[in-house]
Amino acid sequence: MAGSIAHGRGGTLDQATREFYRAALGVIKDSSLPFMVGGAYAFNYYTGVERHTKDFDIFVRAADCQRVLDIFAGAGYHTELTHPHWLGKAYAGDAYMDIIFNSGNGVARVDDEWFARAHACEILGIPVKLIPAEEMIWSKGFIMERERFDGADVAHLIHAWADKMDWHHLLERYGANWRVLYCHLVLFGYDYPGERDKIPAWIMRELSGRLLAEVRTPPMDERLCQGTLVSREQFLPDIEQWGYSDARVSAGFMSPEDIQHWTDAIAGAHG
Repeated sequence: MAGSIAHGRGGTLDQATREFYRAALGVIKDSSLPFMVGGAYAFNYYTGVERHTKDFDIFVRAADCQRVLDIFAGAGYHTELTHPHWLGKAYAGDAYMDIIFNSGNGVARVDDEWFARAHACEILGIPVKLIPAEEMIWSKGFIMERERFDGADVAHLIHAWADKMDWHHLLERYGANWRVLYCHLVLFGYDYPGERDKIPAWIMRELSGRLLAEVRTPPMDERLCQGTLVSREQFLPDIEQWGYSDARVSAGFMSPEDIQHWTDAIAGAHG
């Protein structure tokens, strides 16, 4: 599957959207700014699961985001820095490109390792680099909203890419948030009981050992809520009413201003 995009049950991309994607990719390629493609196209490359949406995800370093938006604006697209801590957009009618440099919770910031590990591919006839599978699992693993849960995407990525996965790198990416990864690995064994050996035994032993060590250790004497890292909405009562500190702030992932802006956007997402 390397170097190609599969075709499956995702429907057909309409011609106007296809032309927008091709033109926009041409604009950023001509700029020579480094970027990677993520979203549905990267997911299709790694898993063979096809789906078409009205957005196209490109990933850049934070320092390059405004330059990319300026380039798209110069090419005649409407642009905005939608969420200053992680996302901008370039529009052409109903279709748009997401210019991403972080994750919504501030954890998965795009850095040099994303680019060093990117995969070469061709999309819509244009050579591009795709975000690494490990970084896709890292960023998707935290999305556990009521209206969106990316656990199935994580499972499909593991199912299709396990033998090519750099598991040590993936574990390093999750870092102190290893319980989130462990949750997905346990669920994978439930989703595919006959294929749970796709996950290396050493990483299950490692994470099970960490969990057992925590069981033997008294919990921290701190009212900290890390639930805000997996849902921007569902743990708001903990922060706003119950006196818990927000891990997004205490861990330095987001500023209070970022969080307020991200929280204010919840109503629009539901609308």
